[in-house]
Amino acid sequence: MFTSTIVLSNIEAVKKFVTLTNNYNFPINLTTDKYKIDAKSIMGIFSLDLSKPIQIEVDDSEADKESAKEFIQQLAQFQPAFVTKEVQ
Repeated sequence: MFTSTIVLSNIEAVKKFVTLTNNYNFPINLTTDKYKIDAKSIMGIFSLDLSKPIQIEVDDSEADKESAKEFIQQLAQFQPAFVTKEVQ
């Protein structure tokens, strides 16, 4: 499991993020204090408070490691500062 914090500060960032997540077959979720939603759902993302950073969870146990690594590298464009942590 990989977790990190991202910021989706405008509509273009949300569209770019959803397009990115839909290119991968493994589960990707966004979590806040109250909600956990599918990161591949544009409607779900717009239901969140986008004025605050959002926690992303990538279940890379169901993915091939190269795809997961590629996705995680591409997340850097949405991170306020490169802050990541991997949970075992």
